[in-house]
Amino acid sequence: MTSPYFGKPTSEWLAVTERLIAEHPLTETGIVDCCISAWNDIYQSKIGRHGITIGKDIFVRPQIIGALLHELIPAEMVATYPGQWRREEEVDDKDIVYIPDSKFSIELKTSSNPSKIFGNRSFAQAPSLSKKSKDGYYLTVNFEQTKNASTVPEVTIIRFGWLDHTDWIPQKSETGQMASLGKDTYLYKLKTIYLKR
Repeated sequence: MTSPYFGKPTSEWLAVTERLIAEHPLTETGIVDCCISAWNDIYQSKIGRHGITIGKDIFVRPQIIGALLHELIPAEMVATYPGQWRREEEVDDKDIVYIPDSKFSIELKTSSNPSKIFGNRSFAQAPSLSKKSKDGYYLTVNFEQTKNASTVPEVTIIRFGWLDHTDWIPQKSETGQMASLGKDTYLYKLKTIYLKR
C-alpha cells in the first residue's frame, strides 16, 4: 500500500494526518474515553481473594502496566462498539482490528516515558508478507509511573495518527533492539488528542 504521505513535503503532512483521522470510524473522544476507562480499570480493580489494588498494595513495573493497557484498551473498544472491533487473533493482525475494513485497524504503543514512544527495531523494517504491516493507524499512550500509595498515576498523552515503517529510526548499534520516532513525526503525523492538564 502506498503511503498517504508519499511525495508530499513535510509542510503538508499535518493536513494529511487530519484527513486520515477524519476518515477513521472512531472519534477522538471515543478513543480517549476507551483509553482512560482502561487506565482506570487498572487502578480501581481489586485482584485476588484479598482485594489487592495496583498502586496501593502493589507497585508494578511500567512494562506490566503497558501490557495491561495492551489488553484492556482493545477490550474496551470491543465492549463499547460491539461487532465493529476485535482483538488481535492472527499473526498479521494489528492490535485492534476493525472488522468491516482492516485498513482502519490500529497498532497500539504505550510508554512510561514523559513524551516519547518506542518500538521494536523490526518496526523500521519493511514487513514480510507473513507478518503484519507496520504502516497504518497508530494509537499511542504515555503514562506516569506509580511512585507511592498516596498518588495515583495518570495518563499524560494520548496521540492518534498514521505512521509508516520508514518513520521508525532504528538504534545505530546493530545489537540495539529499539526504534524511535523523529521530531517531525510527533509534530505532524501523530495528533495529540489528550494531554494531562
